[in-house]
Amino acid sequence: MKIIIAPDSFKGNMSAWEACQAIQEGVLRAEPGAEVTALPLADGGEGTARALTLAAGGRFVRTVVTGPLGDPVDAEFGLIHGGKTAVLDLASASGIERVPREKLNPLKAASTGTGELIAAALDAGARDLVIGIGGSATNDGGMGMLAALGFRLLDPAGRPLPPGAENLAGAARFDPSGADPRLKETAITVACDVTNPLLGPRGASAVFGPQKGASPGMIQTLETGLARLGQCWIDAGLTDNLEQPGDGAAGGAGAALRVCLGAAVESGALLVMRHSGFFEKIRGAALVITGEGMTDSQTAGGKLCSVVARESRRAGIPAALLSGGLTAGTPDTPGEDLSVLFTMFDYAVSISTGETSLEGMIRMSRRDLSFAAENLIRAMALRTPGGGPRGPREELP
Repeated sequence: MKIIIAPDSFKGNMSAWEACQAIQEGVLRAEPGAEVTALPLADGGEGTARALTLAAGGRFVRTVVTGPLGDPVDAEFGLIHGGKTAVLDLASASGIERVPREKLNPLKAASTGTGELIAAALDAGARDLVIGIGGSATNDGGMGMLAALGFRLLDPAGRPLPPGAENLAGAARFDPSGADPRLKETAITVACDVTNPLLGPRGASAVFGPQKGASPGMIQTLETGLARLGQCWIDAGLTDNLEQPGDGAAGGAGAALRVCLGAAVESGALLVMRHSGFFEKIRGAALVITGEGMTDSQTAGGKLCSVVARESRRAGIPAALLSGGLTAGTPDTPGEDLSVLFTMFDYAVSISTGETSLEGMIRMSRRDLSFAAENLIRAMALRTPGGGPRGPREELP
């Protein structure tokens, strides 16, 4: 039996590679002779650069950059294709995981470190950049990133505004004249898993601001700041459209990359799947197993697990989901009809085995994920003529 294991990370808990290992352990306990291929994946968020770099046999470069709240943080990017292409995660420099929950503040958080990471990749000689922009702590329209690359956002007196979304509303003019000249000879592809525009009820502030610590009062301030920044881009002749899918990703960094750096936006999931060889490796598979930390209505909107399942089913291969938790709604508005999950997956289950606290679920997640994988393979064996669990049960009379 050929089985493909292709999960996302279990955010804040297990990396995609660690999830692969746990699932593989369970599969092989139930079916020791299985041919298992592990493909740790990502969809533009945390872990994208690592997944792509490992898949391409590249190397990692570590550097120190400015974190979301101004403190130095260790970040990394990958170099692939002989060093010509750099693969970066915005989350590595400006991610929400970089900020303790009690300190989350999208008014003050800035994407400066992401710009510094881009500059480091240019210093390494890369002129083709792939940037995953999921998992940000910021809502600054990418202005911190742009400032680190030489762009300036000026107040009415012509002075550069300090970093942070709280300052965007005071912008009078956007000045691209000091941008790093190497950017003009650099191709940038953005790996993005959301389709939200920059502004409005589906925009960066309204949809993603609360996840980053924004109160209802903050959201309007954030929206006003992004609108002002967007108008400055329009006045500078850089764009006449802030409604492109993905502009609202990473607190507006998606728009900054498209408008100011000429980036092309692609599905993060499909980009990583192509680079990892997913479409070649699933040929002849009996099952694809994917997984993530929490499954809700956002999963169907281009998140990795739904894309893995869609492409697997198109190839005629059943897709199973092992998730840390299942809901048909969102974390704030849980749905009741879980059967909607079967429009995406052939099998879907929460791996939790009785822990009642989040801390307990996280602590036991590797064991539970491995057990869920073993249970899945045993269930498959029950449907196979002559099949059945392997091991000690075969010795029973």
